[in-house]
Amino acid sequence: MSILCIFLFLTTVVVSVQGLPNAELPAFREAPAFRNGRECPKKTWPSSFNNLNRHHHDPTIIHIAMTLDATYLRGSVAGVLSVLQHAACPEHIVFHFIATHRRADLRRTITSTFPYLTFHLYHFNTDLVRGKISSSIRRALDQPLNYARIYLADLLPFTVRRIIYFDSDLIVVDDVAKLWNINLGAHVLGAPEYCHVNFSHYFNSRFWSSPVYATSFTGRKACYFNTGVMVIDLRKWREGKYTEKLEYWMRVQKKNRIYELGSLPPFLLVFAGDVEGVEHRWNQHGLGGDNLEGLCRDLHPGPVSLLHWSGKGKPWLRLNSKRPCPLDALWAPYDLYRHPTLFCDS
Repeated sequence: MSILCIFLFLTTVVVSVQGLPNAELPAFREAPAFRNGRECPKKTWPSSFNNLNRHHHDPTIIHIAMTLDATYLRGSVAGVLSVLQHAACPEHIVFHFIATHRRADLRRTITSTFPYLTFHLYHFNTDLVRGKISSSIRRALDQPLNYARIYLADLLPFTVRRIIYFDSDLIVVDDVAKLWNINLGAHVLGAPEYCHVNFSHYFNSRFWSSPVYATSFTGRKACYFNTGVMVIDLRKWREGKYTEKLEYWMRVQKKNRIYELGSLPPFLLVFAGDVEGVEHRWNQHGLGGDNLEGLCRDLHPGPVSLLHWSGKGKPWLRLNSKRPCPLDALWAPYDLYRHPTLFCDS
């Protein structure tokens, strides 16, 4: 007896939103409903976007910003699930998603995957960075959405005074409230710093040979930090006009090409040496390998609260290819991707 097997593809993995504008977004299983414990304060956050603009500041709410696009959607969904699963008060978390294309489709995907999630979706106008982006070492770093983190203070309502920014290739394995509650002091931005890293590698010889540019770090102990995990005081950011300061270095780069790495160097130029240091456990980064080969890497020594697959290698792609790295197994339990189903008729 012959057996007829038909693959029913419930979703299509999209390589690029721009390249395949009408392709289906990945489909996901519905996440469990995560509820507050008894120790959590009463929730007073409004449900509608209009109320969000007018509502008083609620200090009990944790605000998290992430970008959404088809290419990294599977990673974003895993990241959201990990935050909710480990939070003591998940109903006090509001997500602020930023997208450039297909916002209606993305909204439906998030709503169907997380029916109980409080979130808002914002449009990022790519005209804001038109003419300011230079090609970098990896094409993914050149996408306009990679620069949206620079404009959070403009995109989000003024009632949002503090934000955690997360990249879409990480999972949280601790209560995010611990990160949220760090004391920024007089600083605008908090992140894990890595002062042992050779800082000179992030800028090219044209930068270091210029007496104007090379003195940019004079008078401060500049340390590398990864911009995929940041706690930002949006009030201080707005008051200090930090978006304009970052845009200045983007224009310098466009004219003189002083670095090779996307949106990271402007943050280093503006903030390095003036960052509130956060425990390294909150960004075990580099698990995606380097920006060229994406080879497997081990964890840094010490405790772990957040795993970050920065670099070329992404866990969902390596799992799909049946060539995962050992640490990709830590990401897999948060993957809600609905895999194609095999139906057989005999």
